Amino acid sequence: MPTSPIFEKKNVLVTGGAGFIGSHLCESLLDEAKVICVDNFITSQESNIDKLLQNPDFEFLRHDINEPFDLEAFPELEKFKIKFQGIQEIYHLACPTSPKQFNEYKIQTALANSVGMKNILEMAVKYKSKLLFTSSSVIYGGRQDSKLVFNEEDWGTSLTTSPRACYDEGKRFAEAMVATYQQVHGLDAKIARIFRTYGPRMRLFDGQMIPDFITNAIDGKELVIYGDESFKTSLCYVSDIIDGMKRLMQSPEDIGPVNIGSDQDRLLTEVAKKIIEMTGSHSEIKYEPPLTFMTEQPLPEITKAKSKLDWIPLVRLEDGLQKTIDYTRVQKGLIGFGSQT
Repeated sequence: MPTSPIFEKKNVLVTGGAGFIGSHLCESLLDEAKVICVDNFITSQESNIDKLLQNPDFEFLRHDINEPFDLEAFPELEKFKIKFQGIQEIYHLACPTSPKQFNEYKIQTALANSVGMKNILEMAVKYKSKLLFTSSSVIYGGRQDSKLVFNEEDWGTSLTTSPRACYDEGKRFAEAMVATYQQVHGLDAKIARIFRTYGPRMRLFDGQMIPDFITNAIDGKELVIYGDESFKTSLCYVSDIIDGMKRLMQSPEDIGPVNIGSDQDRLLTEVAKKIIEMTGSHSEIKYEPPLTFMTEQPLPEITKAKSKLDWIPLVRLEDGLQKTIDYTRVQKGLIGFGSQT
């Protein structure tokens, strides 16, 4: 199977491609590739890819990656000539990510990080595809008083029996799966450890806070922080994350895991106040008990991304928030979010 395209554009598979980050990635890749998006809409949404469906170089498959699938069996993919050209790149993002529905999808999450990971790795072996797996900052464990910043050489810890284990330990196991397939099959696979990301197309009313801050500020409702006044986090705008992922995909085979995220620590209360100011709102801020899936995270050491990928986050928080506010206002007007409670 060819590792480079024999026709005009390479074929790229994006799992979780209708999600927040995945849809931005699909859109960006269409400048240079034919894109196959696979998603089951558990925690993503069709509206994220609506405009992409009109592009002849884009095709969507509604499928759960925890179930095996053969790309060559789908008639709608005949135009990609997969039997002859194969798949040159796979971006594997598929995994449930919903703070408010986290408990509902625990089994699916555990399977995505094990069975689903195996299915995608086997596909990469079949087509000799380059693969990028989106891991997470959670593999380092939670924020610690003694250690705030983590680099790629840090091991981190997580409790295998914790309420978050299906995701936290799941991502660690998935990384081990990637490394094992690299060692056994010589797979060209990359691991991107993604830190907290924000921007347009995040699900509303899902506990992600930033999009809910904006919607509630526009409606004059309270902005809810799931934690206390000391809750801090890094925030990286989605276009910077996409740029980092694409650079990592094109990097040398032996680069190892790479942190992609902002190394700036943000007090979430100050972010909420900034959103109130930027929307001209008079909303108040209130604090509620933490959600299992929405916790403080460590900061990334991004020296490796700077030196190996020539990458740094470029979008200022104020600019990223303004883009997200503008998007939310438009969506709110189109589908009437103001009527939701």
